[in-house]
This record gives sequence, structure tokens and C-alpha cells, in this order.
Amino acid sequence: MITIAPSILSADFANLGRDVQRVREADWLHVDVMDGMFVSNISIGVPVVKSLRKFTDQFLDVHLMIEKPVRYVDAFADAGADLLTVHLEADMPPGIQAALAAMERRGVRKGIALRPITAAEAVLPYLDKVDLILVMTVEPGFGGQAFMADQLPKIAAIRRYIQERNPACRLEVDGGVDPVTARQVVEAGADVLVAGSAIYGAPDPAQAIRALRGE
Repeated sequence: MITIAPSILSADFANLGRDVQRVREADWLHVDVMDGMFVSNISIGVPVVKSLRKFTDQFLDVHLMIEKPVRYVDAFADAGADLLTVHLEADMPPGIQAALAAMERRGVRKGIALRPITAAEAVLPYLDKVDLILVMTVEPGFGGQAFMADQLPKIAAIRRYIQERNPACRLEVDGGVDPVTARQVVEAGADVLVAGSAIYGAPDPAQAIRALRGE
């Protein structure tokens, strides 16, 4: 079963409630949080996640592109995030372990993310502890970038690790996902697809979601 998670980074923030309703056929909502330090862009934060939680019962997949993310786990858990994903490059290993432990205490699902430069093997110390691994197929920080096909072997390698050690773990891909690249990443082993422009830039977002599912 392929899970589709529209990225609200591509939504119209002046009409965010409307644009959340436009993707109500999707499984999750993907929320990109950027601090202007881990990545150069700045996006939304805790208040928007809290507002989204009041507005929708969709699963909130919150992607923390922030330095030392353990500092914000409680705040985003309080705001209503269902899943928090932290970048392995955003802190030293003890800090990442502390963030995952904080998520465990708060009862939110736990995810780790990798930038394109990070090798597949980096997930191994955390694989038994997480519910999701996110492979970025663009450099994090901005929407609308072109898909990096050289990440497909990494996706396949991580899928093998998951099958060997934690079959319940989901494998998410974010960056340049459209109906063509979606098939490539699914064939490589992904089962959660994040898409922004391909959904919100389409005349019919519901049809775009179905196309990503291969329907």
C-alpha cells in the first residue's frame, strides 16, 4: 500500500485551510519545518502545526529540518504531530538518540532523514528504533527541485536493511516526486511518497494523488 503525503510547502499559505481540504483524499499531510540554520530557508513552525491539528484529522507527518531537534520534540508533540522526522546531519549521534527517546516518551512515531550526501549505512545505528526513514531526493530547503536519480540505489539499500531488521518501518521519499519518478522510487522500495508541486501544481489535486498511487 503506497501512502501519499502532500507537502504543504507547495500550498498557498494565505489559503492553507482551503488547500488542506483540496488534498483530503491523501493519506498524510507532510509539514516541512525549516529553521534557517540547518537549511537556508525558513518555513512554518509549532503554531501552524497546532492550527492544522485543530482543522484536520489527517496524519501529520512533520519533517524537522532544524539543528539540534531534540529541543523541539515536546513542542511539536504538544502541537499534535503524529510523526516527527529528524535529520541525522542535524546533530551528533547522542543528540539524535536523545530526540528519538523524547519521541518515544511522548508517544509520537519516530523518523530519521538523510540528505543526498549521506550514505545509506548511516541509518544502521537507528534502524531498530524508528518507524520511518526518509530519503531526500533533492537537497532539503526548497520545493520544486529536480529529482536526483542517483539516490535510487540508496533507497534500494535501505529497503534491504529494513527487510532484514525492522520490516514494520516505512520508507519515505521526498523531492521531485511526480507520476514518473514515483514509479522509480516505489520499484526501489519506497512506500511513502511526499509530493508538493506535483499535487498542488496540478489542475485537479485529487487526480494527481491517484496518479501518484498508480491508479
